[in-house]
Amino acid sequence: MSAGLLAAILGLAIADSFNPATIVVITLILLTVRTRPVASAVTFVFGAFTTVFVVGAAIFLGAGAAADVVGDGLVWLRRVVFLVAAITLVVAGARRFKDRERKGVQLPGWFGVGTAFPLGVLMTGADLPNAFPYFIAIERMIDADASAALGVPVLAVYAVVYCIPCLVLLALGMAHGDKVQAGLQKVFHRFSTGTVKRSVPAATALFVLATAVLSTAVWPGILTL
Repeated sequence: MSAGLLAAILGLAIADSFNPATIVVITLILLTVRTRPVASAVTFVFGAFTTVFVVGAAIFLGAGAAADVVGDGLVWLRRVVFLVAAITLVVAGARRFKDRERKGVQLPGWFGVGTAFPLGVLMTGADLPNAFPYFIAIERMIDADASAALGVPVLAVYAVVYCIPCLVLLALGMAHGDKVQAGLQKVFHRFSTGTVKRSVPAATALFVLATAVLSTAVWPGILTL
């Protein structure tokens, strides 16, 4: 893989790392968990890391093997990746045509150090269909004919970068205690209550972006890194 491709993959990983699902859980741990919050948060993040790495390695190695058997394997992989991204954007755009109440989020009653890892696995796995930078990065690695000896470590680094914002938030929360938690409480209250107002411009922008992504799925050569 070229330096340019590695830089592009790093950029995709950084974009993917600002994931609301995992960051919200770390925020909730800092705000509500009183027994071993650091251990719970680290265990949760390790579950997220494991999912990103294992699923990515499975897709990378499996798709590479399929591409050796089926000549059009890479083209179809690219199409599926961008089709999923386009559908996600269309759904998000459709939701902006009407007002909707924000739903409060809280940790399940069974959450703790012993269950943080599987929760990290489940939440990250459920959110992966929306993580199209992740699938784009894997597709580009396959398209570049990266070897397993190089591709798997790159995916491990991707998974580490994915977890960095959560770890930084956790470190700040533990280092500055009440001050950071008070700020997080305000932000969390702002985004977990009230109403999301309809926005035709936002919906239009999402539909335009979905059209561009869908065009990439239909004509794979239109977008290159």
